[in-house]
Amino acid sequence: IGFAVTIFESREDIRCAKVVKGRSINLALSHRGRQALKHIGIEEKIVSMGIPMHARMIHSLNGKQSPIPYGKKGQVIVFHRCLCLICLITAVAEAYPNTKLNFNHKLLDWSPETGAMTFHGPDGNEKEFHADLIVGCDGAFSATRKQFLRRSRFNYSQTYIPHGYLELTIPPRNGDFAMKPNFLHIWPRHTFMMIALPNLDKTFTCTLFMPFEDFEKITTGNELLGFFQKNFPDSIPLIGVDALMRDFFRLPAQALVWVTCSPYHVLDSCVLMGDAAHAMVPFYGQGMNAGFEDCIVFNEIMDQFNEDFAAVLPEYTRVRAPDDQAMAELAMYNYVEMRSHVNSRYFLFRKFLDNTLHFVMPKTIIPLYTMITFTRTRYRQAVIQWQWQNKCLSLSWCAIEHFMRCLAGCPCR
Repeated sequence: IGFAVTIFESREDIRCAKVVKGRSINLALSHRGRQALKHIGIEEKIVSMGIPMHARMIHSLNGKQSPIPYGKKGQVIVFHRCLCLICLITAVAEAYPNTKLNFNHKLLDWSPETGAMTFHGPDGNEKEFHADLIVGCDGAFSATRKQFLRRSRFNYSQTYIPHGYLELTIPPRNGDFAMKPNFLHIWPRHTFMMIALPNLDKTFTCTLFMPFEDFEKITTGNELLGFFQKNFPDSIPLIGVDALMRDFFRLPAQALVWVTCSPYHVLDSCVLMGDAAHAMVPFYGQGMNAGFEDCIVFNEIMDQFNEDFAAVLPEYTRVRAPDDQAMAELAMYNYVEMRSHVNSRYFLFRKFLDNTLHFVMPKTIIPLYTMITFTRTRYRQAVIQWQWQNKCLSLSWCAIEHFMRCLAGCPCR
């Protein structure tokens, strides 16, 4: 039956909440996350409750729409509403007889030496609990991680990128989706972009990613309408002018944070996972998948070292931290690709070339996106493989150019 597990959540149970605070963002579920769900027998159930997408749909300024497949036929990413997914997984966890859930418990402090944890409970009183192993999965602003910061030789970095995001909504049209639903719709505009993801209620959640200084320039309805007419003209009738005016000014643009740290453990008593260890910007759709894969990697190492925490935790840091750092960097790289490169002819040619070579040499040439999204290739290894492939293609291209120059100058031709 495994370990006895007690889960503490600082918020109330959102399944019972009348009002849920925060934004219900969309989450991308791909191969790594699905493998984790498969381990606990709920992959098909979770997948069936999301919306599968097999390609990006690029919206040009002139209104033209061009699809760019994610991978081969049958390779899809499944999108879920964040809150819906939390409710589903909470119900699954609650069903385990050896698991106890405690809501409205805010972590105040904990001791690496004793495993004692102090919480502020729902009744306003402090409560103390003890654990053999503390697993901190409490997000980018982790309360668990604060104890790590008090210790020597703990490396930590928190970076806010200069771009923020703001959410809008495209309502259904005549009871159906207003755009093709099985695509990630992207309006790339070089230094900023807007995306739209479908929801089960036939709406689309639109997210505008843009430098804060550009958000701050838009202060009136006329400025907003002019901005959208210039950059996203085809989206205006989809969103609606009144809804656009209302939603854009309802909340300020929100920040995006990137967190890296190492090591992921303290002694043999605590380990960080998910965003607490490696919060990343959302542009590769790997944040949740990396967090879910953390669990698989941890279990694999637990089996390898016979559940000896003193051996498992250092090995987990050694194996996982370099991979998560590589993925966090790739997430920022992919933002540039999404907002700018997808419009270029070179990007489309390179995408075609990578896919063609992958078809001819499936084990030698593998597109980076395929390695990250549709395999469990270690993130760091995927980057190394990608860099090697780029070098080989560059050398091959130089050789072809040299050959063509020689051929053009040959007196025998």
